[in-house]
Amino acid sequence: FRRPIDERDINRLVAIVNETDKLPGKTFQDGIKQAIATCLASPRFLFRVEIQPEPNNPDKIVPLDEYALAARLSFFLWSSVPDDELLSLAYNKKLRANLRAQVERMLKDPRSERLTENFVGQWLQARDVTTVPISTATILGVENNYEAAKIFDPRLRRDMQAETYALFDFILRNGRPVEELISARYSFLNKRLADFYGVKGVKGEELQPVDLTEHPERGGLLTQGTFLVVTSNPTRTSPVKRGLFVLDNLLGTPPPPPPPNVPELSESEKPGKTGKPTMREMMVIHREDPDCKGCHARMDPIGLGLENFDALGRFRKRENGKPIDTRGELITGEKFSNVAALKDILADKRRQDLYRTVSEKLLTYAIGRGVEYYDSVTINRLVGHLEKHDGKLVELIHAITTSAPFQMRRGDE
Repeated sequence: FRRPIDERDINRLVAIVNETDKLPGKTFQDGIKQAIATCLASPRFLFRVEIQPEPNNPDKIVPLDEYALAARLSFFLWSSVPDDELLSLAYNKKLRANLRAQVERMLKDPRSERLTENFVGQWLQARDVTTVPISTATILGVENNYEAAKIFDPRLRRDMQAETYALFDFILRNGRPVEELISARYSFLNKRLADFYGVKGVKGEELQPVDLTEHPERGGLLTQGTFLVVTSNPTRTSPVKRGLFVLDNLLGTPPPPPPPNVPELSESEKPGKTGKPTMREMMVIHREDPDCKGCHARMDPIGLGLENFDALGRFRKRENGKPIDTRGELITGEKFSNVAALKDILADKRRQDLYRTVSEKLLTYAIGRGVEYYDSVTINRLVGHLEKHDGKLVELIHAITTSAPFQMRRGDE
């Protein structure tokens, strides 16, 4: 139950053992099994019970007891139950006094890798890259899947996922700033993934740090296969999905839902030019619908700025025989010419938006509920803490564990 058990509960379990033992054909061991089954079915095992004096009063806000705090901390950083050290500190009411040291200890533990996998897997949809439908033969323009597999090795999906996890993990554990998730001029590649990206000189099966200074088209989340694949359609890129992803998950400014009966983007519509239209040309036609224009003005420039990457994450300069135009302007007025310039804008001029969004996403993950209007003060403090500490991701972890939503409990309606 992740907290001491009182005498009444122990007596109840002992009674179950004794009653089972007395049944015909049953043994003492059968009684113990039944008692264990009772524990496993208990709400105090199945749920994280956070006891408060007035649980139905939303105006009553109280600090969590230290056992509940230990559970919140362990599920946040380890996706598991508190260990003996956390429970011992909670028993002696010393966990809060040693909170920073415990967070540092827990982040050094191998179990903290689950924070990266589970948080990044949800936030950046990295868990989806291994299963999202992709018509590799169609994208690559080859006859069958056998030929496609020679170019896009099925193991590349796992490599892409591992690359995304490795970047977040490196930034977290090495005191690097949050904006480096976007602006990093390095990545973690093995030979297979590096060859697919067109980066030479990488050998071996294991991921390794690779300097991408000579590859300005690479580096950061927006140029990783994970992001580029999960934001594409099965047979082509999707500027809308890519733009929406950036607005929602990195800038925290998602557009409203699309109106009903929006027509699909049709490749059969020609913009008055010979040959197959480019994605930019098709999007121009799509935006002619006044119901679509407003939202697309926010999403499309970002998505089209990433059109140098195909639906599998390969870099390209031409589409349907025509040069790809990646120029764009954000709704806030910043202009860019390519993905490198777009990354600079997001990591620098829009850094505050990035700090705020990452703070909201990580706080949501930590406390297991969505952010509410009354959490705005906490979010502002988290952003301020990041600015004060040079944007270090690890400092955001510390700030969240000392925040009011993490440390306290409000009564439910």
